[in-house]
Amino acid sequence: MRAARSHAPRPEILAPAGNADMLRAAVLSGADAVYLGLTGYNARRSAGNFTPEELSRAAAFCHARGVRVHVTLNTLVFGPELPGLADAVRAVAQAGADAVIADDLAVAALVKKIAPELALHGSTQMSIHTPEGARQLAAMGYDRVILARELSLDEIRAVAAASPIEVEAFVHGAMCMAVSGQCMMSAFLGGRSGNRGACAGPCRLPFDAAPTVGALRPGQPGQACHLSLKDMDLVPYLRELAAAGVASVKIEGRLRTPEYAAAAVAACRAARAGEPYDEALLRDIFSRSGFTDGYFTGKLGRHMFGIRQKEDVTAASPALLKNLARLYAKETGRVGVQAQMEIRSGMPLCLTLSDPDGNSILVSGAVPEAARSKETTEEMVRQSLSKLGGTPYYLKKANISLGGGLAVPVSELNRLRREAVEKLSAKRSHPKTIPFSAPQVEPLPGPNPEKSPALWVRLQYPGQLDRELWRQVQRIILPLDQLASLPVTGLEEKLVAQLPPMLFCEEKLLRSLSACYDKGIRYAMTGNLGGILPIQKLGMQVIGDFGLNVTNSQSLIRLKEMGLAAATLSIEMPIADCTAMAPVLPRGIFAYGRIPLMTVRNCPASVESGCRGCRGFRV
Repeated sequence: MRAARSHAPRPEILAPAGNADMLRAAVLSGADAVYLGLTGYNARRSAGNFTPEELSRAAAFCHARGVRVHVTLNTLVFGPELPGLADAVRAVAQAGADAVIADDLAVAALVKKIAPELALHGSTQMSIHTPEGARQLAAMGYDRVILARELSLDEIRAVAAASPIEVEAFVHGAMCMAVSGQCMMSAFLGGRSGNRGACAGPCRLPFDAAPTVGALRPGQPGQACHLSLKDMDLVPYLRELAAAGVASVKIEGRLRTPEYAAAAVAACRAARAGEPYDEALLRDIFSRSGFTDGYFTGKLGRHMFGIRQKEDVTAASPALLKNLARLYAKETGRVGVQAQMEIRSGMPLCLTLSDPDGNSILVSGAVPEAARSKETTEEMVRQSLSKLGGTPYYLKKANISLGGGLAVPVSELNRLRREAVEKLSAKRSHPKTIPFSAPQVEPLPGPNPEKSPALWVRLQYPGQLDRELWRQVQRIILPLDQLASLPVTGLEEKLVAQLPPMLFCEEKLLRSLSACYDKGIRYAMTGNLGGILPIQKLGMQVIGDFGLNVTNSQSLIRLKEMGLAAATLSIEMPIADCTAMAPVLPRGIFAYGRIPLMTVRNCPASVESGCRGCRGFRV
């Protein structure tokens, strides 16, 4: 058994719901909120997901029990798919869901335009991991930022302290080798894009970090899997996360089972209350050679890697599953209600039932008779009103006004209670639809007439820079740290400082940018939204790198509104879609070179040989 440490506020427990069975398990196990996918526009397309009609039923079920519903529209959208996006937002609004999770800037802009009362949460696919990233999302109208999973407690605390909006963090479940939103491996190795909800999970296959070769190589079955991380488990630190300012703790796993959701929710509830929970049970239901807290504790290395082995699979025995099913086998009261019962001579019985959300219903019954032998007491009435087992409610308070010498059959009291509960549930389940306005189609300029595109070149080292190259290209991109230490060359007007894909150590970043600015460099490139504000603070022009995952014209419009001078399109886009895109902002493509398949923080080379001091995060 294990218990969480320290005292902290109460964060929301957010559980996965890949299908209706999983949703029921998460809710009846005690989740405060669930997140689920709408068919077609989410990052788990292989989950059961929900049609608009199923979403409405799911929202009704959850809202009757005081559980919030977050809908994932967190997949990149290509231009031809944009018209159908409004229908998806309409379905969410009509169902009365509580929030939309989005990462594509076009999706976010559309939600704010046509359903502004819907809460907007920035997906972990946006790779936000710095205070400036959270501020940027707040400036864009987001209500919550879902942090990248690769952060330590101190880094989470720093973001939460500076964030103008709510902060959500993952607390349990699978971790990709790559930072979410920055993995192209499945797309380029198998044609199934993780950023488009179709990841094939190639990182779980055998890849050997060969120390003699200095690169990852595909292995044979049975060889090492040096791109496969263990599942995260931060449940023991849940109260510390809350104390750090995290408003919601999220359980990963929409592709898993109802029993998994129930076990994880139960563990989080216990940890939040500072009570012990069965850590072995949590491990047995699903793990990859155990769990890791390496990112959270800042202890990276080989111990974070693991695969799903035979003993991991067999641990989830039929007996274990049956035991876990008890966690959601029946309804438990989670919504406190107040009852007002009026029992007066010559007047029909009146029962008013009210909930914390301001809903109230009134039911009436028979006229009480004069007591012949045993009169009805206040305690008898209270006992009847308290019989709320098997419903979403428990009796928080009862006010009973009872005349003397009257008799009411217990059967009539029970009937009134059941009728009141049924009507209150119907009222709570009725969708509180969110106002929605059909989008106005705005004409966009057509594609540019055919002309030779400008040539930009991305170099890795200053030694590759020469005058001949300078004459042939319009821009030369070099890593920020390289440019910051480079002597003045006279080529500064064409130089672009490329920020690293991960922007930790903000002070060092600003110093390097300032050094570049002092040399006369006026352009900087970033593939993370968190890099935009630091660049603009120095008066430099921002160029978006491919890590921003731009796949449509509406996203370009959003970047233009944010002050960007140009943007690189996603390297997953078909060339035909790139050339057909409206020229609302100067746009570039990755035309030649090695494709960075992953952005990682825990180097796979450390598994066999330890860190070799590479300067980047990409493999």
